[in-house]
Amino acid sequence: MTYPFSVHRDEFKDKRVLVTGGTKGIGAAMVERFRLGGARIATTARSEPVDAKEDVFFIKADLSTPAGTGAVAERIDREWGGLDILVNNAGGVTNQRGAFELLTDEDWQTILDVNLLAAVRLDRAFLAGMLARGTGAIIHIGSAAHLRPHANSMVAYAASKAALRTYSKGLSKVAAPRGVRVNMISPGFIETAASQDLIQDTARNQNIPEDAARRLIMEMSGGIPAGRTGRPEEVAELAAFLASERAGFTYGVDYILDGGSIPTV
Repeated sequence: MTYPFSVHRDEFKDKRVLVTGGTKGIGAAMVERFRLGGARIATTARSEPVDAKEDVFFIKADLSTPAGTGAVAERIDREWGGLDILVNNAGGVTNQRGAFELLTDEDWQTILDVNLLAAVRLDRAFLAGMLARGTGAIIHIGSAAHLRPHANSMVAYAASKAALRTYSKGLSKVAAPRGVRVNMISPGFIETAASQDLIQDTARNQNIPEDAARRLIMEMSGGIPAGRTGRPEEVAELAAFLASERAGFTYGVDYILDGGSIPTV
């Protein structure tokens, strides 16, 4: 990855940072941003990365289970003695496509485990140490879908991110008086590798060029006044700001990073 923005090499020197789900997409961009900024960086995924970097501490884990989050917390505590910055980025959608009625109880539970409870469990594991030190930052990665939910099986994903937003705001009120900042980023249409696959599939199915498919998806998402999709590194830059001392007066905020799609909040 060639990072497109300038980075101060000592910005996060000696900071212990965990970005969950950091082997691709937005997560990979955030890992690279903190790595370039001098942090001791760790990440997680369910499978080994194909292009692992020697200075990135990788922990293979399924964060949808208590055992998985427990294993990550144990490794971090054993190797590093805690965290200074936690970015809860791991998430996912159900494989079930179609109408809302197709979602089973198991589908709902899986979505909640991945998008809400994984963050809750990791926060619980690391927040105590941050509070004891009187410093730290927790960032939850949500989705603009919680403000514009689709009336199909994606509603479970949107609902889980809405729950994450409420939880994040509540946790910030607990942590703020003791010096720990909890905030959230809710991206809109960010063009990751997965998004590019969707664009290519749409182009094939509609028999249209990829640029036209991209525009079609943008319109179906409510339109993007900025006129383009977002970049993973743009999310990473906002995460770096929220993790830094520059955001010292920022508590309990949900930043909607969607190119202007949501008309009002």
